[in-house]
Amino acid sequence: MDDQIYSEKRYRELLSFSLGVMNGDDVKTLIDTYKETIDSVTPYDIVRVEDMQLQMGIKPDLIKEYLEKIVNVITKSLNSYEWKKPAKGSFLYYMILENDAFAFKLNQIKKIIKSYNGREHDDFESMRVKLLPLFREFRDFEHHYVKKENILFPYLEKIWEYYRPLKVMWSLDDDIRESLKKIIGLLEDRDTVWDDFKVILGQYFFKVFRMIHKENAVVYPIASETVSKELWEEMHLQSFEYPFPFIEAPEKPMSKDHKKLNAESNIIETDNLIQNSRILFETGILSAEQVLMIFNHLPVDITVVDENDKVAFFNKAEDRFFPRSPAVVGRAVQNCHPPESVHVVEDIIEAFKTGKRKKADFWIQSRGKFILIQYFALRDESGAYKGVIEVSQDATNIRELKGERRLLEWS
Repeated sequence: MDDQIYSEKRYRELLSFSLGVMNGDDVKTLIDTYKETIDSVTPYDIVRVEDMQLQMGIKPDLIKEYLEKIVNVITKSLNSYEWKKPAKGSFLYYMILENDAFAFKLNQIKKIIKSYNGREHDDFESMRVKLLPLFREFRDFEHHYVKKENILFPYLEKIWEYYRPLKVMWSLDDDIRESLKKIIGLLEDRDTVWDDFKVILGQYFFKVFRMIHKENAVVYPIASETVSKELWEEMHLQSFEYPFPFIEAPEKPMSKDHKKLNAESNIIETDNLIQNSRILFETGILSAEQVLMIFNHLPVDITVVDENDKVAFFNKAEDRFFPRSPAVVGRAVQNCHPPESVHVVEDIIEAFKTGKRKKADFWIQSRGKFILIQYFALRDESGAYKGVIEVSQDATNIRELKGERRLLEWS
């Protein structure tokens, strides 16, 4: 009981400290006031405090603005927290390995820049040519963030009581993505000068190194102590849907008995179920296997959200450009988006539920492709709302079509 009381006291004092920083109070005075708490803070405390801030209505942008000031003060305590490191070959083991490999590459770039000490302005063109391919390579680390957001986060949302800070971390991931785009854009522009580049470079390095620390010192220790071995095995299997950036890809383990369990709905799927099931439609009969093949061979990404705002299904189209993992099935759709864009999803769902709208269209430019994104309200024969289907497709080639093609031509 004493430990529980002390933990509660530590959490309350850390909350007061963080709110004081946000209010602009003198940081040194705050540190002196809460020194005992600061010296003993744990990863659990920082997550719980941030969760409370969000529940108090503090916006993610404000939390992000002051987060580093707060973390800087408690870094020593976080780094001294003792936790059992993940077993070799586990999901978390490879996530940490990827972080280590990324940090190594970041430090190699630092060495390159340092070699230009005193010559940054005059020889920036030479530096630019060296750095551009290296920063382009950093785009591959996107797979690390996607695995974290689409595999790890859905599991933690089901296990952690204080899971809301994961949304803030996702937003920070997006900030890193945006910074990398700016850096590559500057390096691709021959008119860029060192003074402009070094500002964005400093911001990027700060963000990525701080993210590595947040993962390794906060999220991973708590995850290691709260997630079961069976769930780690599930995550590890799902991670093979993505590359392993900057490390040697491990050998994929065999799934046990070819059976998967959806922890949210307790639905067990086996190969036998798929092979033996046949579905009678008004317009024909298909096996479950045929239905799945149709979904997966359509040149579109499909995601279905049910009437309770939970992800119910997604297809595995070839070259899917919006990543999905089995872990998202059963996940609240609001948790599938960073804070900056979740309001758009909520507006669409609300308009569909009330019947004000039945369709929403968006189109974006991404990775040299023109992507059409469409949302359709799902309703049964009585008109009752049954969810949303999201259909996205690469319309780049479609936009370029002209005239007619009536004869067979293999492209």
